Amino acid sequence: MARFGLPALLCTLAVFSAAPLAAELKSKSCSEVRRLYVSKGFNKNDAPTHEINGDHLKICPQGYTCCSQEMEEKYSLQSKDEFKSVVSKQCNHLQAIFASRYRKFDEFFKELLENAEKSLNDMFVKTYGHLYMQNSELFKDLFEELKRYYVVGNVNLEEMLNDFWSRLLERMFRLVNSQYHFTDEYLECVSKYTEQLKPFGDVPRKLKLQITRAFVAARTFAQGLAVARDIVSKVSVVNPTAQCTHALLKMIYCSHCQGLVTVKPCYNYCSNIMRGCLANQGDLDSEWNNFIDAMLMVAERLEGPFNIESVMDPIDVKISDAIMNMQDNSVQVSQKVFQGCGPPKPLPAGRISRSISESAFSARFRPYHPEERPTTAAGTSLDQLVTDVKEKLKQAKKFWSSLPSNVCNDDRMAAGNGNEDDCWNGKGKSRYLFAVTGNGLANQVSNPEVQVDTSKPDLLILRQIMALRVMTSKMKNAYNGNDVDFFDISDESSGEESGSGCEYQQCPSELEYNTTDHSGRNANDKASRAGARVVAQPYLLTVFCILFLVMQREWR
Repeated sequence: MARFGLPALLCTLAVFSAAPLAAELKSKSCSEVRRLYVSKGFNKNDAPTHEINGDHLKICPQGYTCCSQEMEEKYSLQSKDEFKSVVSKQCNHLQAIFASRYRKFDEFFKELLENAEKSLNDMFVKTYGHLYMQNSELFKDLFEELKRYYVVGNVNLEEMLNDFWSRLLERMFRLVNSQYHFTDEYLECVSKYTEQLKPFGDVPRKLKLQITRAFVAARTFAQGLAVARDIVSKVSVVNPTAQCTHALLKMIYCSHCQGLVTVKPCYNYCSNIMRGCLANQGDLDSEWNNFIDAMLMVAERLEGPFNIESVMDPIDVKISDAIMNMQDNSVQVSQKVFQGCGPPKPLPAGRISRSISESAFSARFRPYHPEERPTTAAGTSLDQLVTDVKEKLKQAKKFWSSLPSNVCNDDRMAAGNGNEDDCWNGKGKSRYLFAVTGNGLANQVSNPEVQVDTSKPDLLILRQIMALRVMTSKMKNAYNGNDVDFFDISDESSGEESGSGCEYQQCPSELEYNTTDHSGRNANDKASRAGARVVAQPYLLTVFCILFLVMQREWR
């Protein structure tokens, strides 16, 4: 046995020394994984040259792997950044659309107001000269208030326009009765007769209705574009949960650890992970779609009866018609005012002739021809703007429920729908067998890839849902011509001609809103409640008596 001892020992040593070499020759090369890892700016010393034991991996499948612990950690951060980048790209495109359309609308509306003011000023200077210049602040105030309403909103358009016509009546009454002296108190009495005497004809009523409807629709529509822009901007910033981050790592980079660098995640696998990671965003979809529908309906109003361009462009001519009505009816108006407010005091003889010469108010306006000046502002027209925005709004519908699919359509995130067998399913290169879950937080209970706490909705998302509801309500009221913040002009809809579109009682019932008083209830509602209380009292008394008898019997 001794003579066989040395050869046996040498053979044994040879076998054991060759074992590691054979194992290394058998293990796969990680050169391609290493190359791609380094190309992302990571340290090449993190990446092994050949497969190693994967017991250190926390998320990716263990076993032989091309990923070190440092690689898994860095891949986790990388997958999170890539996910945020793709979501941001989808949202930023939509946000840019709303931002650019809002800027264009805002520029158009403001320039339209400036053009209308300039046109009126030019026409009145040419017609009345010095006489208009002395009273120009009245018209300047009108346009300032219209601008303030559009920009800020805290203007009661109805009261503001009533005040304008009252002030205009005071000025004109002085001019057509320049032989008299009028105190401020007397002129206050004159202004009270504005509604009763209708010195300007039917122009104030029609113009008030047209302006309120057009400005409410225009301002609300511009607000809607701004709200949509802001909501998309806020929601586009996603912060994945720890569970989502783990799922993203497993989907995007765990295949690299197995050397499958060219194999992309299965589309349905990606869809489940996106629905889990974007569960809260999915809950926006219902209110978002309602908001888009309301925006489209207001857009139709802007194209037709509530077209602010058709209201503001000829506003100078409409006011001139009112002034001519006052001129034509000045004698009858003056007589009725004198009867109601008392005879005014005549001016001294020397001042009468001078006053009449200074206040000659005989000029008349030329006929209005629409082709005489452009009907556009900001290099476009309202019809062109609305047509463009309507198309974008239709494309934006169902954006949030489509977001997971749109993210997975990105080449960086998943394989195409047709490549269902040769894709990464989270464990290997094979078909993904799980069904795709629905959108929204509640549906994630059955999500096989991402653990989602369905009991804790995202507060930011809830705030955006509330903002959409508020804006949708404003849109519906703008659609009906009502500004619920300030006034109700529904009683003036009868007899309206141009600019009315549909009468309030004829508008589609699903978008009709009752304007409320300060307590939040309308008159009909109050009356019905009051009637209900009166009717309910005998029944309540009967119920009370029955209960009393039952209780009395129990006590016995």
